[in-house]
Amino acid sequence: MSLTEGKNILVYVETAGDTPVGPALEILAKAKELAGEKGEKVIAAVLAKEPDAAARTAIEAGADEAVIVKTEEKRPEVRAAMLAKLVEKYTPALVLAAATQEGKDVTPLAAQKFDAGCAVDVMNIVADGDQYVFTCPVYGGNVLNDVVLHTRPAVATVRGGSFSKSIEEGKAGKIIEETIEIAEETVFTKIANVVKEISEAVNLEDADVIVSGGRGMGSKENFALVQQLADVCGGVVGATRPAIEEEWIGRSHQVGQSGKIVAPKLYIACGVSGATQHVSGMIGSGYIIAINKDEDAPIFDIADVGIVGDAMKILPLMIEEIKKYKEA
Repeated sequence: MSLTEGKNILVYVETAGDTPVGPALEILAKAKELAGEKGEKVIAAVLAKEPDAAARTAIEAGADEAVIVKTEEKRPEVRAAMLAKLVEKYTPALVLAAATQEGKDVTPLAAQKFDAGCAVDVMNIVADGDQYVFTCPVYGGNVLNDVVLHTRPAVATVRGGSFSKSIEEGKAGKIIEETIEIAEETVFTKIANVVKEISEAVNLEDADVIVSGGRGMGSKENFALVQQLADVCGGVVGATRPAIEEEWIGRSHQVGQSGKIVAPKLYIACGVSGATQHVSGMIGSGYIIAINKDEDAPIFDIADVGIVGDAMKILPLMIEEIKKYKEA
């Protein structure tokens, strides 16, 4: 299918369980701003087993109405087909989704179904007449590029932390239930087995404080200091790819181009050199503290505060001082 006409903004609201993920709520706030400039409305699309609560939250976060589809389907190509059917019915001018793993799987597949281009990892959106201008990082985040899509609807995945969410509690809006069936013979992905892994919950995208460790921590035993500092700061632990590959911590903690894109209020980088692949995932942080014994480490180029020294000596001092401050 090819769609050429349309108005309004449709936001694919990803859920964790039956709760909208933080980046989706951020996108709804931006969508509300963009739609307001054109006198249009924001439609939230919620595909979940029990979508009602998420739909209400989406309306409070900026949607004028929510379209819900009750489904337990997790396969990206099926969810993409469902999203495409909603786009075909509601004919938006702009379709947005979070640049999470699910968003990056589902959104381009949906765009392909109606012959639309898809801007990825967008950091800003500006309305320019009948078009939208998307600011996207390229070359590992070293350059920002403005992209205009000439296909309709325009489709984009948005980097978490690019916008601030705004919740209007009790805000009313219409909830519309749609039933969508996707023929199984059109789906090529088959689920052979489901393995449930027991692991700690890690929500890096919504964290206000992240303490990350890199190869410079030296060992798994030393990396435990990163966890201790995160604990006393009320934050969560992040890690670079080398630290993950050394198996000092689980892959769900990875920050960077091949991990999670984060934008906490405070980011403390311990033994992190500042490789482009890592920096591109945390450059949106509000305040960055870097600790590294190499004074020429690239991480210092983006840090608000840089501490040149051995993280294994500095972290215990920081942990102790923070404990004293909290006990005072």
